[in-house]
Amino acid sequence: MGITASHLVPADRDRVWDWHTRKGAVVRLTPPFPPMTPVKQAESLRSGTTVFSLPAGVKWEARHLVDQYRAGEQFADQAVNQPIKTITGWTHTHQFADATTNDGSPATGITDTVEANVPEFALRSAFAYRQHQLIEDFKFINSLPATEPLTIAMTGASGLVGSHLSAQLTTAGHSVVSLTRSDPGEDERKWDPDNPASDLLEGVDAVVHLAGESIMGRFTEEKKRKIRDSRIGPTRKLAKLAADSGVETFVCASAVGYYGTDAGDRPHTEADGPGKGFLAEVCAEWEDAAQVDGVRAVNIRTGLALSGAGGLLPVLKASVSAGLGARFGDGDFWMSWVALDDLTDIYVRALVDDSLHGPINATAPNPVTNAEMSATLARMLHRPDFFPIPEFGPKILLGHEGAHELALADQRVAPTVAKQAGMAFRYPTLEAALAHELGKEQLLEGEGRGVGRASR
Repeated sequence: MGITASHLVPADRDRVWDWHTRKGAVVRLTPPFPPMTPVKQAESLRSGTTVFSLPAGVKWEARHLVDQYRAGEQFADQAVNQPIKTITGWTHTHQFADATTNDGSPATGITDTVEANVPEFALRSAFAYRQHQLIEDFKFINSLPATEPLTIAMTGASGLVGSHLSAQLTTAGHSVVSLTRSDPGEDERKWDPDNPASDLLEGVDAVVHLAGESIMGRFTEEKKRKIRDSRIGPTRKLAKLAADSGVETFVCASAVGYYGTDAGDRPHTEADGPGKGFLAEVCAEWEDAAQVDGVRAVNIRTGLALSGAGGLLPVLKASVSAGLGARFGDGDFWMSWVALDDLTDIYVRALVDDSLHGPINATAPNPVTNAEMSATLARMLHRPDFFPIPEFGPKILLGHEGAHELALADQRVAPTVAKQAGMAFRYPTLEAALAHELGKEQLLEGEGRGVGRASR
């Protein structure tokens, strides 16, 4: 049992091998749909141990096999801890070979061979995810303007977006320094949002600012105060410090809440002004706080980020799987969504493309109504879509204002700046994004020529 899967990556073997050696590779290649999360990556492909967390406190320890290591050509890992070792009998060999695409461009043939007490059908979705992820990462890297490796300071690096963005940046050859309010560890610096240290950004080329009080929860006056105060003042102080420290680029989170809760009449672009409502006011002030003379500032107006690993999608999936659907009332309001990888692509592009500044809508080019979202999700999960969720449901959880600002907001937003900048979305349709995040993609077969044993 086990699986053998081969695919072609659009980059030469040295680049693809280097990608795998860098911190973040395991995060990029771990699917969001199995219940396992990487907590430690082996320091080298030759030796060391990668650790994943599983439910109920169980861990999966995958030790790299020294005798199976050939630099630039092959590495292997094996499950070594009990009871995982006995249950799975897992050994995973990764092989790399020189290849070319059908148009003659350099490429790399990768063959994954797993020997395990696991049937092939149970592994196909995970390895399809890995294939698509690696191919799309290199397609995106190949599309970027040439740049020297950057040192990037990031707040919110441990969150859903921050952890995936950090991994994407490090596998691309950049360095990420996490700005944390806790005691700092490796590659971290202590950040006081109200009084950042003068040397906090020493040696930093760019800043990504993601941190802020979660907008989920009932919109009490205290909650609203925390949402506002965690964004406006800290952003202004961090942007000012960036300018004083010689940092060239400041990329700050924002949200499509900027356009208000009643923005579904037409596609809204970056040229539109702010709408009405609490979050619209906060986003406008937040974006203004990031604008400081001497620094190129970019505001990423994020839509509903879809990830199988967290956020709203797992909640909607659970509702649909239970036969309740994901439709609120008649579902006739617009949802401007974005696949998590397309969102992090936009952040990376904003960091390395000096032509970008000001607001960028981080939304897919094909928004859908809530009813369409529910129907698509139900179809992919082979579940009915008969029963709407009463609108009082989110009002119970979020309060009247919170429900209208979040779950029931009508927002139709177009990624005009991103498209004008030449961004090619990995997942422009909801079906493609859900297939990637929920394990519905198909395994690929290597296409091209010259795939064989790697040679030096």
